[in-house]
Amino acid sequence: MLQIKFSAADLPAGGTLALLVPEDGPRPPLFAAADAVTGGALSRAVAAAGFGFGNGRTCMILAPGGGFDRILLVGLGKAAEIGVRTVEAAAGAAVTALGKLAETATLAADGVPAALVAHAAHGGVLAAYRFDRYLTRIPEEARWRLDSLDVLTPAAAHAAAAWSGLSAVTRGICLTRDLVSEPANVLRPPEFAHRIDALRELGVEIEVLDGAAMAELGFGALLGVAQGSDAPPRTVLMRWNGAGADEAPLAFIGKGVTFDSGGISIKPAGGMEEMKTDMAGAAAVVGLMASLAGRKARVNVVGAVGLVENMLAGNAQRPGDVVRTCSGQTIEVINTDAEGRLVLADVLWYVQDRFKPRLMVDLATLTGAIVVSLGHERAGLFCNDDTLAQRLFAAGEETGDRLWRMPITEAYRDELRSDVADLKNVGGRPAGAITAAKFLEHFVNQVPWAHLDIAGTAWARKAAPCTPKGASGFGVRLLDQFVREHYEG
Repeated sequence: MLQIKFSAADLPAGGTLALLVPEDGPRPPLFAAADAVTGGALSRAVAAAGFGFGNGRTCMILAPGGGFDRILLVGLGKAAEIGVRTVEAAAGAAVTALGKLAETATLAADGVPAALVAHAAHGGVLAAYRFDRYLTRIPEEARWRLDSLDVLTPAAAHAAAAWSGLSAVTRGICLTRDLVSEPANVLRPPEFAHRIDALRELGVEIEVLDGAAMAELGFGALLGVAQGSDAPPRTVLMRWNGAGADEAPLAFIGKGVTFDSGGISIKPAGGMEEMKTDMAGAAAVVGLMASLAGRKARVNVVGAVGLVENMLAGNAQRPGDVVRTCSGQTIEVINTDAEGRLVLADVLWYVQDRFKPRLMVDLATLTGAIVVSLGHERAGLFCNDDTLAQRLFAAGEETGDRLWRMPITEAYRDELRSDVADLKNVGGRPAGAITAAKFLEHFVNQVPWAHLDIAGTAWARKAAPCTPKGASGFGVRLLDQFVREHYEG
């Protein structure tokens, strides 16, 4: 992770410098100082390029004088519109532009309000994220070099204090990205559970249910998905107790299908390699728990992830099989590629029954239908409680992990009726994301609950200012903000 420090707003003697500058109003003091020491090189470059300091726009000035190798001008946009996301985007643009050019850089943030400087660090670290552990040959010109960033601000002490909490969220997002990026032959269910065990160092209590324990508890739906794989399934329960012992916890549940072949209802070969990301919901829950524990959140939280592989074998689950869930309800399996909802059915019921949470939120790369509906810009939000839905939506707008609420009315329940079991696991092609969510609602027992279908947002198909192409870490910051704003203290 990119190393961050905060220093007083004094112009460095040289090196690589990036300046965050508003589009309007007076130029920040460090811009004026750098312009003076370089004999007006910055002003001339701005005029020659017609550079307007729009948010995230950059202008590189090479060998400007004054001892600097290069100076990068980065726009913050209009001063009246500077906020968390614009600051993060500008800092992300700066780090992206400099990442392959220098090992250390200085970021002048004296044009950023003091309360937002830590977010410049957050944006920079997220933009610097790389998953390259399996690359053995990286051309020199493509090698990422930047490993430390010195952020200059008149409020260095304040920024450092804010960063101590925010950096825990940053690390949680990077942890989620790491997990989602791992190939499926490495991150099988037992290895995933092993990596979660590292959260003990943060004070998180960990409990692992193996196949025998789940069989005793009646996890027939989850175990049915797992039975075609030689990798044993796991359900991992994480507890962070940051509030009083008598306070009911919040619960976050993640789908952790570490590889989804589709089972007997096998997927097409094209693009199947992307199914290593079918555990992104579980990864987001793990990243969230790391974030909350890392910043010592004053709240009680349960995180639960069901970890399986959905594979083909002589004993794999078949279309037409009937399984009995932890709740006692039976399910006719029509399509073995609708497996995530089977995993969640058992985990959701078990969590609400054992922990009696105030609310439950599940995250899952559940349906391709949500991508058809919303594309890659927003995740689907399905909810049985209006207040919960409103709070989640608002947190998404604030953090950039955006949601869109979808209907989940009773009319869709009829699509799940089975002739041989209590319900079937698919309801046909129409409204596929909705009927999948309606299926899950059978297992929440009227607890306030939200389902986030993140199939379109867990993997970034193109780079954004704070998100390189690849695993996005979607959901961690959204839910951290949701918890912070409404349930702590």
